[in-house]
Amino acid sequence: MEFRRKIRLLTLKKPIIILFLQFIVIEMTCLKLCAQQNVSNDWKMTTAGNVRMVIFNRARIYSYGTDYPGLVDVEYPPESGEEHIGSCGIVIAGIKPDGTIGLSNGEHMHQPDEFWPSEAPWDTIWVIDRNDDPVDIGGEFNGEMDIYWPNYKAVSDQDFVCRYNDYNILNPFGGHQEQHNPLYVDIIQTVYSWGTYPLYDVVLYTYYITPTKFEIKDMMIGFQNMTVVGMADRNPRVDDRQLYFPEYHMIVCEDNPEGIDGPSVSNIGFQMFAPDIIPADDIVWTWFWNIDIWFQPSSDQENYNDFYKTGTIMNNQESYDGGISYLSMFFPGIVNAGDTLKFQLALVFSKDGTEGILHNADILSALKLKDFKVPSAPPAPPLQVEEMNKSVHLAWTPTAIVNPEIYQDPSRLDSVAQPFEGYRVYKSTQTRSGPWTLLAEYDVEGNEYGQNTGLFHEYTDIGLLNNVEYHYAVTSFSKPDTVIPWQSMESSIYLSSVTVVPGTATPSTVGQVAAVPNPYRSDVNYRDYNPPWEKPPSGRSWMPQDRRIQFINLPEKCTIKIYTVAGDFVAEIVHDNPNRGYEDWNLTSYVDQAIASGIYMFSVEDDVTGDIQIGKFVVIK
Repeated sequence: MEFRRKIRLLTLKKPIIILFLQFIVIEMTCLKLCAQQNVSNDWKMTTAGNVRMVIFNRARIYSYGTDYPGLVDVEYPPESGEEHIGSCGIVIAGIKPDGTIGLSNGEHMHQPDEFWPSEAPWDTIWVIDRNDDPVDIGGEFNGEMDIYWPNYKAVSDQDFVCRYNDYNILNPFGGHQEQHNPLYVDIIQTVYSWGTYPLYDVVLYTYYITPTKFEIKDMMIGFQNMTVVGMADRNPRVDDRQLYFPEYHMIVCEDNPEGIDGPSVSNIGFQMFAPDIIPADDIVWTWFWNIDIWFQPSSDQENYNDFYKTGTIMNNQESYDGGISYLSMFFPGIVNAGDTLKFQLALVFSKDGTEGILHNADILSALKLKDFKVPSAPPAPPLQVEEMNKSVHLAWTPTAIVNPEIYQDPSRLDSVAQPFEGYRVYKSTQTRSGPWTLLAEYDVEGNEYGQNTGLFHEYTDIGLLNNVEYHYAVTSFSKPDTVIPWQSMESSIYLSSVTVVPGTATPSTVGQVAAVPNPYRSDVNYRDYNPPWEKPPSGRSWMPQDRRIQFINLPEKCTIKIYTVAGDFVAEIVHDNPNRGYEDWNLTSYVDQAIASGIYMFSVEDDVTGDIQIGKFVVIK
């Protein structure tokens, strides 16, 4: 691998380095000020696996400052509304040639961020999929060509690549401000996100850190985490504790299952990988935690000497008091200008508790020996959906652009030219993130794998309810690699999923319009129906404004007006849709007030024919 400058192996006066990860809370105005400056600040969203989070081209690892609707900080599983990080960002420290301590923060509650991208328009975030052709990362700016990663080939299903530094004088707070003593390091960051088992519960950060100006002695790298595991719309969410597993070099943040934010689907683990060139016996690990989230040593010197390189390992946190947690590696030695230090940090999840997180950590430790290059799943087939009366027809036909049946995988060791084995059809009545039910599996005939059913390219699901959401996915899966050995790989269910609403065609005019359910009863938990009749938007719990009455059998263009029996106007709904003959109403008046119990009248006027239908419904609260 070659970068813009020649990369040499890290040379040390002693065979030692640092790795220190520190999770830090941010100044809340940081991104707003950044938008006003001439820097290429950018963020992207992971969508391949089960972890939904924001990737920045800065040294932060959480979501604050984006405008993505319904986003919570590191959501697992998708659309659950379950958050796992309050604040997180890397820190780099070390001794400069003049003897002063240089320390640069990615996230810090007491001072502004100190890592920023350049002003080059291509110094944003590059997103490369496994099936993409190799790309040159970089570009031309101000007449100079700067390709810092030529011929980049994605490793995971979704790679994110960016670059930033701690000395950019264009950052909103000034890279050479008095309180900031930069180390003049460039960082190239990659993030891997997989869509297939067993890695779909993992996001892997890799940092390539290069001093650009002078050597750095006793360099340290680190991060700090503020724990907030639980439902994002419930407060407070500081009922967590922090545990350290030294054999994995991993912090696990556990949620209190009896806390106000409810039991979590998953805790979160932060697994660190030291640079390969450093002997394990030379590494000094430090881990400590503090329940005071505002705790912070008063100076860079105090940070460096009294906390980040002490070698202290605290006892695990017993009570669920939340707080902040620090984990570090320290190595006295020299990092020369132009040398590059590589270290990695994995965010690890599991629906099987801390035991499942540690199991996934075992898998990651084994895969690190292969530089995380593993056999991949075939691409999901193109999916077409036809919504019909109480049924849905699915069809998937390989095309010249996407044909999973002829895909090749250079990471396999069994030399199988075409490892495709078959298709699976899934259905969920809840959300696009599941839970999923396997409806059918079709696989290649005439081999030792599967049921040898033969390949089919369509499926019809019948007996559905009209006018409610269902979710379907068709995936592709491969033959197992018997040489590694490596099990069969399957494309991402979430990425291939679609949301459909079966129903009848719109009638020619009014006459059969009805309100359902009728009566509407507030003592009925409609959100527990399967599929749910009422459900909140992704990222929050059910609220009264999520109540739902549906007007069905609507013509293409019509206007619905709702009144009390006394003739008082309540609400108006305009319908204009040739493909959907219904409209939902949340039992809220035109002045955004919840309606009371009673009998209500509605009129539906066909905007084309002028025909009018009158009806009524009952609300019982």
